[in-house]
Amino acid sequence: MFTGIITGVGRISTAQPLGGTAQHGKRLTIACPAHYLDDVTLGDSIALNGACMTITSLNTVQQQFTIEISAASLGKTTGLDSVGPVNLEKALRANDRLGGHLVSGHVDGIGRVTCFEPTGESWLLQLLAPAELAKYLTYKGSIVVNGVSLTVNCVRDLADGCEVSINLIPHTVQNTALQSLSTGALVNLEIDLIARYVERMLNTAAPTATSPSR
Repeated sequence: MFTGIITGVGRISTAQPLGGTAQHGKRLTIACPAHYLDDVTLGDSIALNGACMTITSLNTVQQQFTIEISAASLGKTTGLDSVGPVNLEKALRANDRLGGHLVSGHVDGIGRVTCFEPTGESWLLQLLAPAELAKYLTYKGSIVVNGVSLTVNCVRDLADGCEVSINLIPHTVQNTALQSLSTGALVNLEIDLIARYVERMLNTAAPTATSPSR
C-alpha cells in the first residue's frame, strides 16, 4: 500500500531483457538518491512510476537496486521498459502519515498528456484518460499520475476518452519526475481505490433471501 507521496526520484540505468521473446520481461536497475536505500531491505515493495514492484537485489554502497518486471506488467504500464527518470515511493508503514490518499500501486490505465504548461506560479497538466476510467474521475477527486497523488480540478468527457485537468504546485514539479513530461507523453494512471469498491458494491446484486434450513 502507498500514499502517492513521492519519496525520491530515481533513474532506470539499465533495462535488461530476461529472455529473447515478447513473453519475457526485463530486469531493471534503478539508481537512487544518496541514502535513499538506508532503510530498505531485500524483498521490500517499492512503487516505480506508480507500479508496485519487489526489490530483487540491493546495493546500498552504490545506492541502486533491481526489480524484475514481467511482460504482462510491461504491457499495462509505460515508462518502465527503458532508461529514464522514475518516481519512487517506499511502501506505507502502519504508523506513517497518510499525506496523499490510499494507493494500491496497481496501474489501471495509460493516459496521454495533452497539455503541460506554466500558469502563474503553477503548472497546468491535462491528460486524456481511457474512456473506461471516466466513471471513476470526478471534480476534487483523487488520481495517481506516475505514482503521484493529485487532485482533479476539472473533468470533461470526450468522444475518445476523458480529459482531466490538474494544477501542479511548484513543489510537486520540482520534486518529482513529472517535471520531464511534455505534450504527447504517456503516463501511468491509478483511479481512487475507494471509487473502485463503491462501483463493485453498487453493481453487485443483493443475494436473494432464502428460508433458513431446518
